[in-house]
Amino acid sequence: MDPLDRYEPIIDDFAAFRAACERPLGHVARVNTIKTSVERAKEALDEEGVEFESCEWQPGLVKLDGTTTGRTWGAFHGWLHGQEEVSALPATVCDPKPGERVFAACAAPGGKATQLAALADDRGLVVANDRNLGRLSALRFNAERLGVTSMAVTNRDAGNYSLAPFDFEAFDRALVDVPCSCEGTIRKNPDALDEWSRQRIESIAGTQKSILRRAVQATKTGGTVVYSTCTFAPEENEAVLDAVLESEDCRLVEFECGLETRPGITEWEDDRFDPGVEHAKRVYPHLNDTGGFFCAKLEVAG
Repeated sequence: MDPLDRYEPIIDDFAAFRAACERPLGHVARVNTIKTSVERAKEALDEEGVEFESCEWQPGLVKLDGTTTGRTWGAFHGWLHGQEEVSALPATVCDPKPGERVFAACAAPGGKATQLAALADDRGLVVANDRNLGRLSALRFNAERLGVTSMAVTNRDAGNYSLAPFDFEAFDRALVDVPCSCEGTIRKNPDALDEWSRQRIESIAGTQKSILRRAVQATKTGGTVVYSTCTFAPEENEAVLDAVLESEDCRLVEFECGLETRPGITEWEDDRFDPGVEHAKRVYPHLNDTGGFFCAKLEVAG
């Protein structure tokens, strides 16, 4: 059985979903506003003869026609960063403000973390953490290429993260883009499902819960925590939210994103979830011609 077939009961127009999953994904770039403006970056693409189309929901994203981001003048100079369209969603929902302290729990290779810095005008502090030391080199390279100066890079287990070295007691916001089974990346990684198993999903979900719990605990009362994955599995999405809502003082809140989405599901197989999970967004490949994604916004209570 194809792992994706298990989602037929929760996806309307399943045939369109399967057809979209089999189409290759195009190349998208995010304009790095730390170094340039959206208008100037687009002018540079025109001058270079690179055809592109702006994404309606996010003007700072451009769909490139016939070339990859890395082959453009803009990428070389840090004006552009290759980033799959829907992966720009969680940082946008997190919406950091200049001067705030933001925790990127699983930050490497840095696309979302550097986007957080850009959204805050590179003013404040983005603590970009990843426990995989090898991946941190890519994070540091991208931060330097994009001109980020507001970032501190740490190498720790996000599920047991300590703020002891810092001179503050809580973050204003946190972005928890956790490691997952990556089902939603199949359009760019055709072998994404080669090692799929229910046992693997259950194991990953345990790690996801611990990371999200710690992020909620480390964020101030009234602060925002955004949880995201690039998978369709309810075990890694709604079930994780349900567990954290039960153990931590927080709530899920509604948000707008500009993409066509479906709400989080409250039932899956024999499980029933907190009704609040309906505030989460499921992004399926056939809805916006993107990869698959899941995103939820939590508010920390006190």
